[in-house]
Parts: sequence; C-alpha cells; structure tokens
Amino acid sequence: MSRPKVYLAGPMVFYPDPEATFRAMKRICGRHGLDGVAPTDNQVALHGIKPGKTLMRAIVKADIALMDRLDGGLFCLDGFRRAPDMDPGTAFEIGYMAAHSKPSCGWTSDGRAYPVKVADYFKRVFGAKLHGAKANETGGTSGGTRDPDDILVHSQGCVQNGMVHVGIELGGGKVFANPDWRVAFDKAAAHLAKMLKGAL
Repeated sequence: MSRPKVYLAGPMVFYPDPEATFRAMKRICGRHGLDGVAPTDNQVALHGIKPGKTLMRAIVKADIALMDRLDGGLFCLDGFRRAPDMDPGTAFEIGYMAAHSKPSCGWTSDGRAYPVKVADYFKRVFGAKLHGAKANETGGTSGGTRDPDDILVHSQGCVQNGMVHVGIELGGGKVFANPDWRVAFDKAAAHLAKMLKGAL
C-alpha cells in the first residue's frame, strides 16, 4: 500500500536554498509514514525560463497540477516579508485544497494571536498604535481594534487570518505553533498522518 503524499507549502520556496528545508521536511514526513512533496519537485522543467508572467503562469499551473495529485497538505502560516500576514500564495493553496476536500494542517514558529502580530507590526514599523472598535457596530463585528488606516483588526484566537486558521480546522486539521519550526512541523505532520490513515 502506497504512503499518502502530502504537499509542502510556504515561503520556503523563496529561500536562498529551499531544497535544504524541503529535505528536512521530507525526513520528518517519512517518520510519520508520509511522502512529502515540494512545489519545486514539479517545477524542474521550468528552470532557465526568463522571469515574467509566462513563467508565473507555468508555476501556478504546475503547483495546481501537483496539488490535484496529492492527498493532503502541510502549510506554513508564518508571516511573510516581515509582515504579520502569511504568504498569499500559500493562502490560495490552502483554499484550493479545502475546495477539493483534501485535509490540511498548518504550522508556524510564531504562535501569537493575529491581532497581537498586527499591533506589533504597526508599532515596530510605523511607531503607530491600534485603536478601539466597538463590537457589533457596522464593520466591527469580528474585531475589537482598528489599525491607523481604520481597517478592522480581526481573527482573535487565531495565529493568522481566521479564514485560514479556522478553515483548516473545519476540515479536521489543526494548526501547531512552536518557536522551533521543526517541532511545529512535526506535530502537524503527525496529525495529518492520522487523518489520512483514518486514525482520527
């Protein structure tokens, strides 16, 4: 019987040496009876193509084709480019897997609640603070604060936007956090393995 194959997604694809990180992830997956598959595994034929929309279209099509063949996904929810929000490409992939009823788990090395991350970001980058928002007022039902641009800060109790965090949980997955990404990833892989093997 073949082992479940799972998608390894996150900003690691943009690292100077993504393959080193993906190798570590694949070893962890192997310990849980999973075959980890990185996006770069399906992009070999794209090497050497000049950067541009043609290349991006090919990458997106390759990633979607890969997800179509796999059984589930492990997604990094870390902030991207020093911001509180995650890599938007990874968020798209989480939604794609959910739309196809494929189980996913998330992991992050920053377990703080999303509103805390937003507040820290505005203070650190702009020297600005969030201000209060009244619950249940127009546009204010899902958060208690607003940023300096008066945009609601939401998703209390979640490590990322609630559509991502809660979306993973509604599909039976979980989100794990630990300052050591390997620990968080290991827990996510263990949980996803149980889901795929019908042990949950």
